[in-house]
Amino acid sequence: MNIQLSGHHVDITDGIREAVDSRFKKIQNHYPDLGDLSMALTVERHAQAVEVTTQFKGAQVAVHAESQDLYAAIADSAKKLDAALAKRKGTTQSHRHEKPELVPEADVDNGS
Repeated sequence: MNIQLSGHHVDITDGIREAVDSRFKKIQNHYPDLGDLSMALTVERHAQAVEVTTQFKGAQVAVHAESQDLYAAIADSAKKLDAALAKRKGTTQSHRHEKPELVPEADVDNGS
């Protein structure tokens, strides 16, 4: 899994990269077929935000986390992404997309 980091009003330091790698290692172990992650870190005056997008099983999965601490926002985004990927995995494995069985119709009387 390749993580592409970009920062808005923040420089990506080794500490930030290490925090991202350690938090998203669990997700990499759970979903080895996951492609690239695109992560945008934004630092504003009173809030730090993390937005993560990826493709998983034919659909785009995106999460957004915001906190006063950048490292807490990174941890929240990892938890949210894990939950979103689990939901997507369950959706693709469910049988609700199969065609329903055909039930023979009863003779309908048109009233004529």
